[in-house]
Amino acid sequence: MAAPLRTPQAARPVRGLTVLYDANCRLCRALRNWLSGQRQLVPLSFLPAGSAAARRRFPGLDHDATLVEITVIGDGGQIFAGDAAWIACLWALAKHRRLAHRLSTPAGRRLARASVLVAAKLRASLTEADGEAGCADGACGIEAPGTDGGRRHDGRAPRLRDGTHRQ
Repeated sequence: MAAPLRTPQAARPVRGLTVLYDANCRLCRALRNWLSGQRQLVPLSFLPAGSAAARRRFPGLDHDATLVEITVIGDGGQIFAGDAAWIACLWALAKHRRLAHRLSTPAGRRLARASVLVAAKLRASLTEADGEAGCADGACGIEAPGTDGGRRHDGRAPRLRDGTHRQ
């Protein structure tokens, strides 16, 4: 798993993670819903970043920064931000723990950082397209990633240009 930022409790094992997410961001909410729907090896709990509940639970945290970049806090006081936070989330999931281990390598971290930058750009473009950060009725046009591995509803993978199916 990605190394947490230095905290006195960082040496303690992680038995639970709290994900601080931007509740006004539809991409963030979609990813929160996807994460919560996955089988978890380490329990994930979610709090809106910058909320009164987050400020009470984590009084020493820079809550303004948590609204800019995803932040994950381990039950032992470990703090993960940005790409390390995403890797920590994947590490907590049964289906994605191996991917998290690969992303925590030096080569994998470059990919994780690039993915976080792409997500940040997408988040910014969605916010600009909406004209505001949230959705008034809570029904946003973004859906969480599927659990079908990219397969269509008929169970087949999408066709490649040569007419074959992706495996």
